[in-house]
Amino acid sequence: MTPRARRALFFLVLFFAVMAVAGSVLQRKVGAQSSEDESQIRDSLKTFTNVYSLVEQNYAEPITGDKADAAIYDGAIPGMLRTLDPHSNFYDPKSYAKMREDQRGHYYGVGMLIQQQRDPKTGKDQVVVITPYEGTPSFRAGIRPADVIVSVDGKPVTVGPDGNDPNIINNSDSVAKNLKGPKGTHVQVSMSRAGQPKPLVFDLVRDEIPHPSVDLKYEIRPGVGYVHLTQFMETSAQEVDDAVDGFSNLKGLVLDLRGNPGGLLSQAVEICDHLLAKGQTIVSQRGRAYPDQNYTATHGNGGKTFPIVVLVNRNTASAAEIVSGALQDHDRALIVGETTFGKGLVQTVYNLSENTGLALTTYHYYTPSGRLIQRNYEGVSLYDYYYNHAGAADGNNREVKMTDAGRTVYGGGGITPDEKVETPKSNHFQDEVLYHNAFFHYAPFYFSTHASVDRSFQVDDSVITSFKQYLTNEGVQYTDKDIADNLDWIKVNIKDGVLGSQFGSVAGLRVLADWDPMIQKALTFLPEAQSLEDTAHKVLTQKAQARNETPAATGAQR
Repeated sequence: MTPRARRALFFLVLFFAVMAVAGSVLQRKVGAQSSEDESQIRDSLKTFTNVYSLVEQNYAEPITGDKADAAIYDGAIPGMLRTLDPHSNFYDPKSYAKMREDQRGHYYGVGMLIQQQRDPKTGKDQVVVITPYEGTPSFRAGIRPADVIVSVDGKPVTVGPDGNDPNIINNSDSVAKNLKGPKGTHVQVSMSRAGQPKPLVFDLVRDEIPHPSVDLKYEIRPGVGYVHLTQFMETSAQEVDDAVDGFSNLKGLVLDLRGNPGGLLSQAVEICDHLLAKGQTIVSQRGRAYPDQNYTATHGNGGKTFPIVVLVNRNTASAAEIVSGALQDHDRALIVGETTFGKGLVQTVYNLSENTGLALTTYHYYTPSGRLIQRNYEGVSLYDYYYNHAGAADGNNREVKMTDAGRTVYGGGGITPDEKVETPKSNHFQDEVLYHNAFFHYAPFYFSTHASVDRSFQVDDSVITSFKQYLTNEGVQYTDKDIADNLDWIKVNIKDGVLGSQFGSVAGLRVLADWDPMIQKALTFLPEAQSLEDTAHKVLTQKAQARNETPAATGAQR
């Protein structure tokens, strides 16, 4: 057995030993572990090591290097966890480091999101800048979306199989690793750009790169704030609080949680603490190995209230569902959109050896009314669980609960919106344009003949003619009817790409938000949200009055 394979096998045995210890702890919580159970664990470990040894010695090709690690990291351990539930997960060293970076919300580097993409003209993969984050070294240097990274510190970026050549950077992960480094150090990056005859060279000084979870916040209407929260990380509660406090004379708030996959529970609790009344329940955790935990608003909103509409969709999950469920159960916000994902399993992250981690399900989430958030996953394939769910039918075989004001809500399958608003469906032409990533690549095509634009840029007939020419050049099939039927959609996406490239991603995101049909529909529900808030205030007042009744008065009622 090769040294690397032995290392991987040793780690697996160690991992199972940790799991055996964890299992022993769980058994002690709920009952003594029998000698028969311990014997089964030992037999299972022995069987697995025997199987792995036979595979390593006799497989048709040598199991070395990355393949040896993959057999453990991507095969055996995830396979075991998948038999438990869809969310228990193992993090190899690279994914564990990425998870911690995402949770912290900052890193040291040059500040750009990159992606490996296929060049439609050459058929080869290349590493492309998706966006330089505003205020970072990349943004200040003038790097733009769709720039292609040619080299980093003189090492050519050639995406391909030459992974053992130290003088070549062969994938986007390696590019990202080379761009990161200690604060104040230099890195030289060469970029190719549409319309430029030779690569552009940028000398960048690495800095701390904040990666905020609130990527858009502005006054979308007079007195009405809009906040889009992408995930829950260590800075999220402070970001949301700062955004809300930054709106003067706030008369309403749209909190957009669409596509938010969740994140840190602590941040969901803190956000709710700022929006709910002191003492109100936010969420509870129930499991078998540890005591149940109830989270309540310890500070509260101090009486500062305003109508809230929370916008959700099928990809709103976990911590985002905790916020949605808590605000809905206390009649503090009107939930608008689609039934959410239904991820109510709580993972505790255990730090393991060799910079790896185990996210093991230890609790279930319940909303203040007692609703289970988790959707049923028994007998469902992992693919269907993640990609083919349509949300359980409202009220059909689902638990029924009541909000503080007596409204009916449903559990056991995500958070059902108070007002349903479906995500607009795309048509064939839109699918074709998006498949070719046409708007993203049109912006550099436009700037190849235009030096710059100002913020008043509008998509006029000449721009549409230019865009049609671009589609023709790229082989995207369309008709005049396609253009006419989708003209508003085309204009807003062109404007997003052009302004985003010139002024940064926030400018483009605001263009999309001002047009977004779901956001515009959500705004129409603010009067209903105000009525809900008024009712919630009455309920809180009545409860406070009931608590202040004297013992004598209470006795007289008996």
